[in-house]
Amino acid sequence: MANHRKLGMTTDHRVAMLRNMTASLINNGKIVTTVTRAKELRRVTERMITLGKRGDLHARRQALAYIYDKNAVYKLFEEVAPKYSERNGGYTRILKMGPRRGDGAEMAIIELV
Repeated sequence: MANHRKLGMTTDHRVAMLRNMTASLINNGKIVTTVTRAKELRRVTERMITLGKRGDLHARRQALAYIYDKNAVYKLFEEVAPKYSERNGGYTRILKMGPRRGDGAEMAIIELV
């Protein structure tokens, strides 16, 4: 991931947040977050789904190295990835919701298509 948004946090914090958000998106199908976080999350999630489509042991271990939630990785390989077997990319959709009440940050829903 050469070009990425820093999202105003340290590297460790950002990587941990993206790992957790990826697991949540896989488990729940959609989550609400800020637009910039959603755009960054899309990159990671699409990579994970591509690993899931490969489906071999090495791909599963690569996914487990990134996502620590074993249930999320199981769901990725058994339920989510097979849905997209005929699709070449574009597994997520970002819908803008408008500003957040507290600080005016632009909010969005990111969901699996």
